[in-house]
Amino acid sequence: MGGLEISEVNYLNLDNLILGSEFNSIIKINALKKLDSNKKVSDYFELKTDIVSDVKNVISYDLTHTLGNFIHDIEVSKHITGKRKLAKENDFIISRLRSYLQEFAVVEKRDYQQVFSSEYLVYSPTTKISASLLVAYCLTKEVQTILSCSQYGTAHPRFFEFVFDNLPIPNSVLSLNDKIENIFSKSFTLRKQSKTLYKQAENLLLTELGLLNFQPSNKNIAIKSFSESFGDSGRLDSEYYQPKYDDIIDKIKNTKYDTLNNIVNIQKSIEPGSNAYQENGIPFVRVSNLTKFEVSSPDIHISPDIFEVGELDKLQPKKNTILLSKDGTVGIAYNLKKDAGYITSGALLHLKVKNEYKHKVFNEYLTLILNSAVVQMQSQRDAGGSIIKHWKPSEIKQVLIPIINQDIQTQIEQKIKQSFKLKDESKQLLELAKKAVEVAIEQDETIATKLINEQSKM
Repeated sequence: MGGLEISEVNYLNLDNLILGSEFNSIIKINALKKLDSNKKVSDYFELKTDIVSDVKNVISYDLTHTLGNFIHDIEVSKHITGKRKLAKENDFIISRLRSYLQEFAVVEKRDYQQVFSSEYLVYSPTTKISASLLVAYCLTKEVQTILSCSQYGTAHPRFFEFVFDNLPIPNSVLSLNDKIENIFSKSFTLRKQSKTLYKQAENLLLTELGLLNFQPSNKNIAIKSFSESFGDSGRLDSEYYQPKYDDIIDKIKNTKYDTLNNIVNIQKSIEPGSNAYQENGIPFVRVSNLTKFEVSSPDIHISPDIFEVGELDKLQPKKNTILLSKDGTVGIAYNLKKDAGYITSGALLHLKVKNEYKHKVFNEYLTLILNSAVVQMQSQRDAGGSIIKHWKPSEIKQVLIPIINQDIQTQIEQKIKQSFKLKDESKQLLELAKKAVEVAIEQDETIATKLINEQSKM
């Protein structure tokens, strides 16, 4: 039988007189003891509350745009109406919402104003202590434990602002500021180089297809006969027949092409239902964990006991499987660099290039095509659903894929592989920063500094 956990707290020591058992749990108290310090976040950072709404030409980020602790590149929004939090270069942003407690990052320089979901807290440095140090510090087990135990609410739990303001920072961690900032500087440089290579691959593809500066028709009227419309597609919704979709299809048909179903084998995954979700077990990847650059670690798991013998191995995607989202945010594709130790939701299809396919199609090339305007516009045309978009597998099978010259495919493949290599090196530096902070907490800054110096020489 499991033991009963009891913690005794003097009511005079209660934060804001909050009596929640988890808020005052032993594991949180032990984490705070390990971080014991008279210095806290609010001594070095100011909580900003600048709110904007109804603004034009801004970059507007949601919670998933900090997956991996770096802010993703997204398109400029011409106009937003909802309330958003304003942040500037070198600010620290952190999500306070459960399921997103590891979503935090340093705000990078952009050419446009940057605004963020209202679930982010925005902190500006007030001393030489940088936001980079705060990112590495927040990745530690102790800080994550404190934030997780400090949440309130049942539907969408979030931690109190004062909890982060009062979060203690040991002197051994603060002393690493310059070295951690240097690690992050190198990491940002590698990511920039990675993005440049990926952009070169995209431009190479679009140039080959004659789509580099492609502007689809802005007409919103299409005249088609019954046989050309419903008789051919079974669709009567006007959006499906927008001229811009005809424009992209015409471009594809000017090249050698084939349907996706002829190029790949498509495997469906499973949807066990939310009743099967648990904190431990087999990691369960959903659309929210997927970007075209990575698969983030999920916070949901499933018991291995629900699978029959041999079933789990078949469901876990292997190296060079392309994951493609068909529900919610449709059309996201990612090529696995190694065998996965997780299973995916039914909203993610598994694509494997057929060995017997008549033309050579490289995995990274096909993934780039799927993420490009070539396929994205086809997914926009096909996907139905007013609230949650659904892209039918039957429609996905009929997606048109250009088959370009193999030499160009090879160049694209090489650029993308090098891009991901640099991205991995950038992530390794982030892991080094986290490890150094953990060592500083457990031992002292001298050993942490030695670790940084040794790893930097490798």
